[in-house]
Formats: sequence, structure tokens, C-alpha cells
Amino acid sequence: MRAPPPHSFAYFGGGCFWCLEASLETLPGVVAVVSGYAGGAVVSPTYRQVCSGDTGHAEVVRVEYDPARITYATLLEQFWRIHDPTTLNRQGPDEGTQYRSIILHADEVQRLAAEQSRTAAQTKFGGRIVTEIVPLSKFYEAEAYHQDYFRNNPDQAYCRAVIAPKLKKLGIK
Repeated sequence: MRAPPPHSFAYFGGGCFWCLEASLETLPGVVAVVSGYAGGAVVSPTYRQVCSGDTGHAEVVRVEYDPARITYATLLEQFWRIHDPTTLNRQGPDEGTQYRSIILHADEVQRLAAEQSRTAAQTKFGGRIVTEIVPLSKFYEAEAYHQDYFRNNPDQAYCRAVIAPKLKKLGIK
């Protein structure tokens, strides 16, 4: 019996990781979405450290997906839909370098796909896309209470005011 093909991983940041997690985990073919930190220099950062803006890390998600069911290109398309890549270090009420728009690529194939996708997405936005496309050096999983945050806390004020309207706008229940 042949083993199933391995899952692949994609890494995105575009504001609060709770928003990204809630929208990306609904896509068919996505196996898991984990909130975390990447793009900075501090080893094993905490949420408090990342929130200070001094670590260089962004709030990001690691998307585990089945490439036989969903492509990296499709994930990129959703990434452009779920945030505003033209605002530097800001998404809605969240401001600071930790909320920047960033794609962290695992290899050259992902880098090229991300760059092509960014070029294509530029035609859909009025302002210049400021999304960073950088190599992934290390992903640090966020604290347990950040995982599945929207699913576990739908009545929390931020979830009701920011995440729920965003999901509704995207047509996600």
C-alpha cells in the first residue's frame, strides 16, 4: 500500500494571527493552522515580547495543507483577500511591526509563487503592496491560549468586533 503524499506548509502574517487562523482553517484541504511568530531575531519569543515590537517577529500562522486538495497558489489568493497588504505595519486596529504583511517562504518554489502572486494581486489594490516576501528561518508556536482563539472565544470583544465581521465579509460562517 502506498503512503499518502506528505502535507506541505505555508507561512503568512497579515495583522492579528487570530484573524488569519480563523479564515484560513475553513479552506478545504487545510489540515491545521497554528498561530505563532516568525521573521525576527529573538529565540523562542513570548507574546509579550512580540507585542513590544522589539523582537522583529510578526504574528504569523503556519498553514499545514494537503497539496492534493489545495494549492499554495490558492492559499496565496486567500491571503490577499483576508487583509490589506497596502498598509505598512497595520491591520485595522492592530498597529506595529508585529502586524506587518509578510509571506515567509520555505523554498525557491514558494518564493517565486509568492512574488508572482503579489504582482498579480497588485492590480486589485489602489495602493502599493508592502508585503514582505522573505525566507523562513524559524517558526515559533504561540502560547496555547492563542491557538483556535476565535473558535474557543467567539463572544470575546475583539472576536465579535473584528474577526466575525471579517469572516462574514469573506462569506465564511
